Amino acid sequence: MALNYIWIFFVLVASLVGAVRFFMTGDAQCLQDIVSSTFSSAKSGFEISIYLTGVLTLWLGLMRVGEAGGAVGSLSRLISPLFRRLFPGVPARHSAYGSMTMNIAANMLGLDNAATPMGLRAMKELQSLNTEPSRATNAQIMFLVLNTSGLTLIPVSIMAYRQQCGAANPADVFLPLIISTYFSTLVGLIAVCLVQRIRLFDKVILAYVGGLTAIVGVLMYAVGQMPRESIETLSVALSSLILLGIICSFIIMAMRKKVNVYDTFIEGAKDGFQTAIGIIPFLVAILVAVGMFRASGALDFLVDGLRSLVALTGADTRFVDALPTAFMKPLSGSGARGFMIEAMNNFGADSFAGRLACLFQGATDTTFFILAVYFGSVGIKDTRHAVACGLLADLGGMIAAIVVAYFFFG
Repeated sequence: MALNYIWIFFVLVASLVGAVRFFMTGDAQCLQDIVSSTFSSAKSGFEISIYLTGVLTLWLGLMRVGEAGGAVGSLSRLISPLFRRLFPGVPARHSAYGSMTMNIAANMLGLDNAATPMGLRAMKELQSLNTEPSRATNAQIMFLVLNTSGLTLIPVSIMAYRQQCGAANPADVFLPLIISTYFSTLVGLIAVCLVQRIRLFDKVILAYVGGLTAIVGVLMYAVGQMPRESIETLSVALSSLILLGIICSFIIMAMRKKVNVYDTFIEGAKDGFQTAIGIIPFLVAILVAVGMFRASGALDFLVDGLRSLVALTGADTRFVDALPTAFMKPLSGSGARGFMIEAMNNFGADSFAGRLACLFQGATDTTFFILAVYFGSVGIKDTRHAVACGLLADLGGMIAAIVVAYFFFG
């Protein structure tokens, strides 16, 4: 039911704001912009679905090869002690563990093209355990929130945008961004564990979280000692090598087991095509609502109101200039990217607002987009506490980004 109320809220608020602006100014351009946004957003949703069709077909085919060759099972066993505690409703050695592991690993390395198909595959496998097909299970909610928290260790695209906008050192947001996105994931994990009554102080959970914290810390220290050019080169090379390594290892392990790689790939690819087709109506619906909300100017009113409130307290208002990116990120990745670039162009790539906008962009993922795509792919309508926990993770990431920005950039 949550997506139903969210969709209605965005559409009605956008329509109301547009009507108020028209009656106050007599300018019909706002109403025209809102109507135009419905068509452009619907087109965008369909184009994204078409793009996903090719990507899903490729990666779900490769996932089937990985399963047949035993690679996915090996990864699943590596992470299964943690996942058994975070996903108590999923049986041991279930196929969902491998898909979830691959998805989270791909997200951490910034491999978006590989992460989405694996995530959709995991959601479909978790749905096979769902006794109420239209209602999200605890496991599906945990998995979705881990995705919406957007944990990424290699933010290549953000550094590239900073370079295009003239930043003196595009990689200067690298360490602050890792800290921000890590806090987002931590907040999301804690929120879901509390709601689902999962023991946070379990020694296995503490060991994995502590180990990941140590890895992030070492990575931050090592990268902090490297020149900017080396960071960008390492990020691109590492991502590409890992992606190629996954593909080659899947094929080689399947060949060792004498699997017919081509036929196995085709069978998995067929699932990818069907999944992509099923996503289209859900994706178009959420993008149209978000597009109307943005075109109406409701987001601008919200930012201006917050600026006035912060000014009344006498606090520093510099962070408000970057808030459009934060507010848009849960709604639209491309919209948030536009606000990030706009902040760097208006205030300067090396300004406080420009850098903070980059942290907002990388701290979390597009919560409502992921909700629409992941839950829509399996027909879930009752999202239960997924939206609240996902947005709480977003809030944790945004607060961390502001604190970290003041700490690093003054």
